[in-house]
Amino acid sequence: MKIGCPTEIKPQEFRVGLTPNAAQEAIAHGHEVIVQAGAGVGAGFEDADYTAAGATIIDTAEEIFASADMIVKVKEPQAGERKMLREGQLLFTYLHLAPDPDQTRDLLASGCTAIAYETVTDRNGGLPLLAPMSEVAGRLAPQVGAWTLQKANGGRGVLMGGVPGVGPAKVMVIGGGVVGTHAARIAAGMGADVTVLDRSLPRMRYLDDIYGGTFKTAYASAGNTIELARQADMIIGAVLIPGAAAPKLISRAQLSELKPGAALVDVAIDQGGCFETSKATTHQDPVYEVDGIMHYCVANMPGAVARTSTIALGNATMPFMLALADKGWKQACADDPHLKAGLNVHSGKLTYAAVGEALGIESITADQAIVG
Repeated sequence: MKIGCPTEIKPQEFRVGLTPNAAQEAIAHGHEVIVQAGAGVGAGFEDADYTAAGATIIDTAEEIFASADMIVKVKEPQAGERKMLREGQLLFTYLHLAPDPDQTRDLLASGCTAIAYETVTDRNGGLPLLAPMSEVAGRLAPQVGAWTLQKANGGRGVLMGGVPGVGPAKVMVIGGGVVGTHAARIAAGMGADVTVLDRSLPRMRYLDDIYGGTFKTAYASAGNTIELARQADMIIGAVLIPGAAAPKLISRAQLSELKPGAALVDVAIDQGGCFETSKATTHQDPVYEVDGIMHYCVANMPGAVARTSTIALGNATMPFMLALADKGWKQACADDPHLKAGLNVHSGKLTYAAVGEALGIESITADQAIVG
């Protein structure tokens, strides 16, 4: 199979879909790898690193899309990239289709087969290709939130750890999954007073057993959420419904009940955001204010630490990428139900029910796509 890796073109996106190590592994399996010139520079990989791995450097994205059987990326294809996709081509990347009807329509119109990193599962019910970026985003969230809290950036002017005689920042984390746990650990490590909200009692028991001395837990009822939000200097939104739009947990009307200058960090922004007033921002212009509340809603947070993120993502995606290349997508998905869960689009049909429900588009099952 000819595997193509174009340069990411989303603003301030420095990651790359294939590391030189992943390229070397694919070539060792008998495949051809083509990489756009400069694709890895943002993550610290030179063209020479890919050449040494056996890959071929190609000048333009157009050439990559025109000749590759499988396109491996990081972020969802942008409008210009979607025009270059073709019927029968395989796309393997993050998609986040539920809040993005334009992308969904374009992928359906292209006739390509698209497998989304964020809906591939594992035997424990986890999301192994989302987890490494969730870990990165979770660990970044308190860091960027602390920056947002600084007065010069519009925040309350509160130091995360306080100082002797002055209490620490109060941080509320909504969601006790991968993002929330890592966010809570880092925020607590910065000295903040941290509470994690979740609706799963078994998950809260686990967090309490492991981190009971580090941060607190609370049940995520509507009443608890707003009560703790009123006390918070920083609120980190870390909720996820796999493949579906994130629920809105703090409304526009409730912003008036928050502390002036409080920081909202919405890590769920890729899935539409979990605050009603959230809208995607970039690393170039990451923060905006609504009703005196500062919002940090960068849609590709891990891109800020591109080298760490690229290597972590490559470690996770490589086995699936090799299976797709070795077997073809139909056989690879038939053999692995967890990879099959990643199938979102095939030949003009939506194959992921949660996206269909979010966008009002009829879907078929992945099994129907494989048989068809």
